[in-house]
Amino acid sequence: MGEAVPARHMSDGAGGLPASLEILLVEDNPGDVRLTKEALRMTPIDHTLHVVNDGSDALDFLHRRAEFVDAPRPDLVLLDFKLPRLNGDEVATEIEGTELEAIPLVVLTGHPAQDRVLGLDELPVDDALTKPVDADGLLETLRSLETSWSGIELEAEPGPEADSGSEPAS
Repeated sequence: MGEAVPARHMSDGAGGLPASLEILLVEDNPGDVRLTKEALRMTPIDHTLHVVNDGSDALDFLHRRAEFVDAPRPDLVLLDFKLPRLNGDEVATEIEGTELEAIPLVVLTGHPAQDRVLGLDELPVDDALTKPVDADGLLETLRSLETSWSGIELEAEPGPEADSGSEPAS
């Protein structure tokens, strides 16, 4: 069963980014769901996060079937690859060639070096994010998808861990 969590942050709707982003998170690990929610809260993006925990529910949500008949069309799908019932690659393959392929699809992976093993270049995937998702990585990914929304300058809001002493990746 899916859940929708409205965010408290507001984007200004500038450029092509929707004033409010509908995000579908397909993730079966409760810890990764929690971390993704926290990362999203640290961004300036007004969003509603819809969470489903398997590939079959993801397809039902996207196709507005069964309990998701009134589901909104997401502006972004964050898709774990290792899922119960249907894996992420099966979900991506099912979307390929349909009107749903226009929705930016970002794969969540615990192993960034596995991109070739996962065959991401053969699927309708727009980008990949390493888990656990963090605000900076999420915003960097959204910047890479700017053509989907025609662009906006996005910056993470400083959070309590902003001064953790970690160096930016080069």
